[in-house]
Amino acid sequence: MQTAFIRNSFAVLAVVALAGGAFADESFAQAANESDNPKLDVIYVPTPHQVVKRMLELAKVGPDDIHYDLGSGDGRIVIAAVKDFKARKGVGIDLDPQRIKEAQENLAKAGVGDRVTFLNRNIFETDFSEANVISLYLLSTLNLKLRPTILDMKPGTRIVTQSFSMADWDPEHKEQVDFDDNGYKGSRTVYLYIVPAKVEGKWSMTVGAQEIALDLKQQFQRVTGTAFIGGKPSVIKDGRLNGANIEFVVELDGKPVTYEGKVDGGTITGTNNWNAKKAS
Repeated sequence: MQTAFIRNSFAVLAVVALAGGAFADESFAQAANESDNPKLDVIYVPTPHQVVKRMLELAKVGPDDIHYDLGSGDGRIVIAAVKDFKARKGVGIDLDPQRIKEAQENLAKAGVGDRVTFLNRNIFETDFSEANVISLYLLSTLNLKLRPTILDMKPGTRIVTQSFSMADWDPEHKEQVDFDDNGYKGSRTVYLYIVPAKVEGKWSMTVGAQEIALDLKQQFQRVTGTAFIGGKPSVIKDGRLNGANIEFVVELDGKPVTYEGKVDGGTITGTNNWNAKKAS
């Protein structure tokens, strides 16, 4: 399947979608996806500059970041990430050669040197694993297709999408962003996701001299499961991941105790005299 973010034959309709705001964007793009054209998954609708700014703010883009824009269109998001938010490196990927040409022209005017690169490629055939910030303006179906790859990325990677969500993966933040761009008014929904560490399975937890067995279940950033203390089960409550940071509550001697730590592969280092190792 190929993914393109613009085709010239849809330019007028794209302007109509921009004028209509978020609802028009979503319904129009969905209708395009259902067309008979096998080369198109998504039609390009420009992102208003106010929305670009807010997306990058929510992702907290800064000097330590490598930002990729998947379906980069005219390059405005990735250029802004480097120029305005000082990202260390930016890469835009788009299948449409015309959009790459426009992005290169915009890049030449931006004065950011060689810190931004545009690739005329299919996003599903491109390695973007070096990124720690990703922006998307794709259909929900395409977000879902990308989701397994994104969830395999480094914990803490920030994903910011507009108009279309990641389905049952709950965002860390969601808001409506109003815009008035070149005379067109409307709003876009913006979502922020943070890639969680992978913790599902059995762990051996040490708290001081005490040994606790953990059987963790995970659904994206939500963590549930059971702690076995002296062979007795205790339900794990309020479990949550924020990137590599984990927090959960276990009841000890009738009192809830909160544990916080940082996941690093098969180990968790706690903040208060505890640690855990992955058993399976």
